[in-house]
Formats: sequence, C-alpha cells, structure tokens
Amino acid sequence: MDYVTLNNGIRMPMEGFGVFQIEDAKVCEQAVLDALNAGYRLIDTASAYFNEEAVGAAIRKSGIPREELFITTKLWIQDAGYEKAKKAFQTSLDKLGLEYLDLYLIHQPFNDYYGSWRAMEELYEEGKIRAIGVSNFYPDRLVDLCVNARIIPAVNQVEIHPFFQQDEALKIMKEFGVQPQAWGPLAEGKHGIFTNEILTSIASKYDKTVAQVVLRWNVQRGVVVIPKSTRKERIEENLNIWDFALSDEDMANIAKLDLGHSEIIDHFSPETVKWLNGWKIHE
Repeated sequence: MDYVTLNNGIRMPMEGFGVFQIEDAKVCEQAVLDALNAGYRLIDTASAYFNEEAVGAAIRKSGIPREELFITTKLWIQDAGYEKAKKAFQTSLDKLGLEYLDLYLIHQPFNDYYGSWRAMEELYEEGKIRAIGVSNFYPDRLVDLCVNARIIPAVNQVEIHPFFQQDEALKIMKEFGVQPQAWGPLAEGKHGIFTNEILTSIASKYDKTVAQVVLRWNVQRGVVVIPKSTRKERIEENLNIWDFALSDEDMANIAKLDLGHSEIIDHFSPETVKWLNGWKIHE
C-alpha cells in the first residue's frame, strides 16, 4: 500500500474502502470487517450513508489499533452552518464510537458551507480532526474556498473514473495543494466499464481484472481511490493493485475514454441542487 502526505503533513493511504449505499447494518459491518481483515486501513463513510454505527462496530471488532486506521466521514447539507456543523460532527463521532476523526469532509458545496468550514477549522485546531476537506467541490467552488478560508482543504473527494477524468479539476487541486480522492472510481459499473475493449485488453496484458486496472490508473495519476463492494472476494481483489504499473501507452489509451462530463450526477443542474437540498437525513 502506498501513502500520500496531505498538505498538513498527515499520511493518508492511497486506497481505502467506501461504504456508500450499504445501508443494511449487518451487511455494512461485515463488509468493513472483511476490508480491514484484507488490509484496508482507510474507511470512508458519511452521515448521509446511514451506516456510521455499523462502521464503528466493525472497527471495534477488528481489534486494529486506532492509530493504524484512517477514518473519514462527511457533513451533510442539512447540517451546514457553524453551530449545526459542530453538533453534527459530534453526532457522527458518537455513532462511530471514536475520540477523533482522521478526515472530515463537507459532503456537498451547498447551504452555509462557509459556516461549516469555520467550525471545522476550529475542530481541527482543537485536535478533534486530523485533516479537513471537501467533497464534490468543482474548480470554481474549490478556488473560492481556498482563497477565502484560513485553512486550505486537505482533500477534495470528487467523481473520477476513465469516463470522467477531471483533468482540469486535478490541475486546480494541484495548484492549491489539495489531494484528489475519487468516489465512484469504477464508474458505478456504468458505460459497460467491465467489458470495455480498451480496458479488457490492458487487463489481459497484466493478468489483472478491469477493476484493478482502473483503480491502478487512478492511483498512478496521484488520485486516492475508495472502491466499494460487499463481496469478500471483490474487496480483496480491489486491494491487489500494488504489484504492477501501467505503461505510458496504457495510460494514454485509457485517457481516450474520457467523456468530459458525468453521467452519474450533474452538480450544475438546478434540479440536482433541489434534490440534494431536499435529501433529509434526520427530522
């Protein structure tokens, strides 16, 4: 496993395990336990995933020392704002059963995220969070925050996969020293990703699966990945990407797959913004 050093000196694994859409507590707990047993040390959850408690239970059952783990969760739109963010942070911490977080992210660039950021800066300075960052912040929003905040985000978690490669966004993140992290690194299985001719040809060349090739492609671009699965064999397979490297030719061929836009979610659509703001995680 390789690590990246964030802009505040904290080391973060280049690959982690995501738990989006695993709402069943037993399934989530077992999946996280399988991931930890397989060797994952970064676990990514969110208050809006409704599984922080299951993640916390798996962490405790694993017996792995806390200092060896890198735990991320996220603040939802509904809890944006200075006071609300502090309360939501503590709720997440309690659900996870932890004394501190390794990374806390603003989940979406909507509502009073500046108030949230001020609260997170204070929580970071108090030692309750080792690093703070954002998620789904496209270049315009990210630049605005970076030039106005006291503390530059350590991470920006956005959709990055072969069909939406985000080259311009990556350049902006590099300019401001923000570490890119990919959600949906396997494109949520869309666009026939697992049967794509270019990807299957490259996978055959290295005796690897398409999933392993795609994850390897992202980490070679300096992007942290957090693939999700509930199947033990897939969880283990996705972690097995550290014994090979894609050639420049392979990287160039994968670059040809870029559509230049997302077909999973359009954050610039007014309808998407309405939908996300209407997504309530508590009464």
